[in-house]
Amino acid sequence: MKLIRTEDAVGQVLCHDITQIIKGVTKDAVFRKGHIIREQDIPVLLRVGKEHIYIWENNENMLHENDAADVLRAICQGEHMHASEAKEGKIELIADIDGLLMIDLDGLRRVNSLGEMMIATRPSGFVVKKGEKLCGTRIIPLVIEKEKMQRAKEAAGEKPLIQLYPLKKKTFGVVTTGSEVAKGLIQDTFTDVIVEKLGEYGCTMTAHVCPGDDAAVITQTIQNMLANGCDMVFCTGGMSVDPDDRTPLAIRNTGAQIVSYGAPVLPGAMFLAAYMPDGRPVCGLPGCVMYAKRTIFDLVLPRLLADVPVTAEWLAGLGNGGLCLNCDDCHFPNCGFGKGV
Repeated sequence: MKLIRTEDAVGQVLCHDITQIIKGVTKDAVFRKGHIIREQDIPVLLRVGKEHIYIWENNENMLHENDAADVLRAICQGEHMHASEAKEGKIELIADIDGLLMIDLDGLRRVNSLGEMMIATRPSGFVVKKGEKLCGTRIIPLVIEKEKMQRAKEAAGEKPLIQLYPLKKKTFGVVTTGSEVAKGLIQDTFTDVIVEKLGEYGCTMTAHVCPGDDAAVITQTIQNMLANGCDMVFCTGGMSVDPDDRTPLAIRNTGAQIVSYGAPVLPGAMFLAAYMPDGRPVCGLPGCVMYAKRTIFDLVLPRLLADVPVTAEWLAGLGNGGLCLNCDDCHFPNCGFGKGV
């Protein structure tokens, strides 16, 4: 591009949007990239403070900001999302479905480290709604080297940096352990909480059993639920370290692979995650899920519904941001809980 006096620009091709900002009224382009400047445009350009403007000069080694922004768009865009129109070197991605947003954080950091370009996303690992913004991409200068955009592609890797996984409406069973519940000495209030949380995602409880404290019976109950087609099983009670707490042993004896017993999250330290050989999850839920507003369960559940594996590495990383402040006015997920880097 070439910088010239605005009065001398008649007949030239504008190489970038000319933006007018009026506080509280508008922030939009008065002229778009590619506009051929006319005599009557000169006063308008001067009124918005453009005494000199850049006109387009073809250079095979450079990309205009909008064309380069489309490179960033392609780097980011996975399935179930669409892109906005390029504007002033910026493109946004919008969700086409409700889903779990997952970001390749390492790839994102590599691209943003190159300079002269940026990708800003919503936090990874949280549910987004259809129509919501997922990310914004922007090229900082008006033009940028093609070679640098090629480096951005290589830094990002072969897969899109942003993935949106559909949430599946699964069936689940609840195993309420504890002899006090089985004998009717106390009322089970835990199951209602699970049903309510899963119901928000369209999931259905198809089995609920109160087998008492016998580990063998608990194991058989879990296996029966899975044999009858439950997509997930949640066990409540017996998750602390008391000698008579049998739930972790019972889950292990089903043949499930224990991912982790314990998580660096409060509330939720005594959470247990396990998977059966066929990939169906069996989880032990600590008592805090019953009474706390937000817990480890709120962080884990979207992954279970989107079939994104709950791993020991991911759970360990929750320590940064894993402390819920239990605010009187809860704004989750629009808060810091679970948003460690």
